[in-house]
Formats: sequence, structure tokens, C-alpha cells
Amino acid sequence: MKEIFFLAGLPRAGNTLLSSLLNQNPDVAVTANSITPGMVTRLLTLKSSEVFKNYPDHKSFNNIAYHIFDLYYKDWNYKYIIDRAPWGTPGGLKFLKELGKDIKIIVLVRDIIEVLASFIRWAQKTPDAFLNKYPVKTVEAKCNSLMNTEGVIAKELMGIQHLLLPQNKGLYYIVEYDDLVEQPEKTIEGIYDYLEIPKFKHRYSNLDQFEVNGMKYDDKFLGEGLHTIKTDSISKSKYDAYNIIPESIVNKYKKCNFWR
Repeated sequence: MKEIFFLAGLPRAGNTLLSSLLNQNPDVAVTANSITPGMVTRLLTLKSSEVFKNYPDHKSFNNIAYHIFDLYYKDWNYKYIIDRAPWGTPGGLKFLKELGKDIKIIVLVRDIIEVLASFIRWAQKTPDAFLNKYPVKTVEAKCNSLMNTEGVIAKELMGIQHLLLPQNKGLYYIVEYDDLVEQPEKTIEGIYDYLEIPKFKHRYSNLDQFEVNGMKYDDKFLGEGLHTIKTDSISKSKYDAYNIIPESIVNKYKKCNFWR
């Protein structure tokens, strides 16, 4: 029987690095960006359809909805699955609570200005980056596009903020990006302690690019290098995010670091 855990992290906060490290353990599979929340959302919308209301068979519906992880990961030969998605959002967390299982969510966070600067630097070096396809030209406009309410940054921020409510205490474990890159071994051990699973001797140099269950990201859709990590060693790129991001954007979004 597989155990399901969750990873809800801000983009550009070390998700791919953390996943690559944990996936060294043959018993652990940290997924790529998961579609399971989208599947759940689409299933639940069926409950508002006229067909369902005309014949509201909740028990049969729940046979699918409440076993989505069992079905989706049926052919994954791992003891522990860590599903990466914004599960902290009100709707996502409500669904997980309805499953009646223990909820453990690893939450990766990073200074939001550093997150934006990381995206901007990557886009400047990557002509096919999705950010360069937006109908905006300035760094300020691109940052505002990244922070739109329907984007992944906003969804993760909403999820993290919801997780921090008193009623959700104990459901999450926060990992700071700086701790991951500066103290990776200690950070990984802390995650094992939180998940309460047997530890594994990881390596922190000569790393592998992200791969799980025989598959890798196909970044030609979003831009080359979006999920590429440094493999020789773990280190933080040396640049000043606050010199890259305009002051107007810093002042507008610095309040988003609400977990500190």
C-alpha cells in the first residue's frame, strides 16, 4: 500500500532540486507538477451537472473521486509518493481532509522577489521561455504577468496562506529555499523526520537531472532549462535579486513573504 504525501512549493524555490534529491531513494517518488488536483476539480464539477442532480449517486461517484491517487499511481512501484501541486488551497485541502487520511504537506518557500528575479534571469537567457511570449516587454510588466491571480505563483501563495491558518496547524512542514541550498543534508533529514519514513543516504554532488517513474520534463513547451538543475554541486546563484527587480515591483509584492 503506497503512502501519499504532498509538495506545495513556490516556483523557482528549489522544487526540482528537492525532487531530484529525494528521488535518489528507490522507495520515494516526488512527482513532476501534478495534474491530480485538476482531475479532482473536473470531477467535482460534475456534481453540479443536471445529470448528476437528476440521479445523485454519491457512493458510486466517490469510488472514483476518493480513489484518484490509488488509480493514478497504480503502476508506480514506490512505497512513498509525494504529489507536487498547490494542495494547500481551500478547495484542495478540503478534498484531502475528506479523504480521511493523514495529511503531510512539504511547503517550499523563497523570498518572492528572488522568485521573480529567477524567472526574469532565466527568460533573458532563454528565447523560447514562456515569459517571452507574453504581450509585455518591460521587467515590471513581466513581473505583474507572473503574479496574475490565475497563475501558479498566486495559487501557491494562496495555498500557503491558507495552510498557515490555525486550524491547519500540523498539516505542513515549511522548507526555506536558502536552507535547502546551504544545508541540504540537514534539510533532507528534517523532511524524513517530518514524514516519518526510513532515512536514505543521499549524495549532494554529481546529481541527476529530475526523473521519476521513467519520465522527464519536456520543457520545449515552456522553455528550455526551466527544470534543469546544477549537477556538480548544490549552490545558490550569485546575483542580487533586488537589483534585477524594479523598486515598484519590490514595494508591491514584498508583502507576499507572509510566512516569515
